[in-house]
Amino acid sequence: MKVLVSAACLTVLLVTPVSASSPVPIVAAENFYGDVAQQIGGANVKVTSILSNPDQDPHLFEASPSVARAISGARIVISSGIDYDPWMEKLLSAAKSTDRKDIVVAELIGKKSGDNPHIWYDPTTMQTFAKALTDALIAADPANKDGYEKRLGAFNDSIKPIEEKVAKLKARLAGTPVTATEPVFGYMFDAMGMTVRNSSFQLAVMNNTEPSASDVAAFEDDLTNHKVKLLVYNSQASDPVAARMEKLAKASKVPIVGANETEPPGKNYQTWMASELDAVDKALPVVTQ
Repeated sequence: MKVLVSAACLTVLLVTPVSASSPVPIVAAENFYGDVAQQIGGANVKVTSILSNPDQDPHLFEASPSVARAISGARIVISSGIDYDPWMEKLLSAAKSTDRKDIVVAELIGKKSGDNPHIWYDPTTMQTFAKALTDALIAADPANKDGYEKRLGAFNDSIKPIEEKVAKLKARLAGTPVTATEPVFGYMFDAMGMTVRNSSFQLAVMNNTEPSASDVAAFEDDLTNHKVKLLVYNSQASDPVAARMEKLAKASKVPIVGANETEPPGKNYQTWMASELDAVDKALPVVTQ
């Protein structure tokens, strides 16, 4: 069973109304969006990231009054959308403002409810978000337009090594059968052209429901008979059946890689994605299809 983590344990920086001399207050539902916002905004923004605890299951987050207060003072609010952070939609509806720009990243890329919500694992998503954020910052703070555009260019350049890593891995690993306890890493699997198995099992665990007996049996068969070459597990969620699959993968000597749902401490978005790709590269040095 997953455990709810109260928002009361989070430290939330309260924001103040923007003025000609003060930074633009930004609230991001998740810390990877907040990180990119800080990279684009530099000294001209003040960013509050709500979800940043690496031991927390983001799907089960409950907002506190301090989060609502932070949002009420923001000029820009960023959320992921498509049911990943529904608490944010409720807070925004309760604190309507004509002076605030609300950026829902899933809407920027045309994703809808029912799609895999872990959209930040596609670097192109983050580039689309970075451009939308830059436009919002220029509208809120036109005096610093040149700085925002310059930092957007630097961010896009910093994504190129990640794209090169993906292309290199795709050339070697395309078609490789893999599996996961949840679809956290799904978009990166797709980018590398890998074949993902046990999708219904992953969706059940993500939605905190019990996978069917046939889904569990199929997953176990894939591991024990080496029908998959890699298992990716959600390192931020605790689920008994998922933990059992991880244990079985270890016993079957199937390589295992962990994937986070929030940006780990000490890393930015770029180094986080690069480290995840390096982990896959290391786990699968030579693959026999």
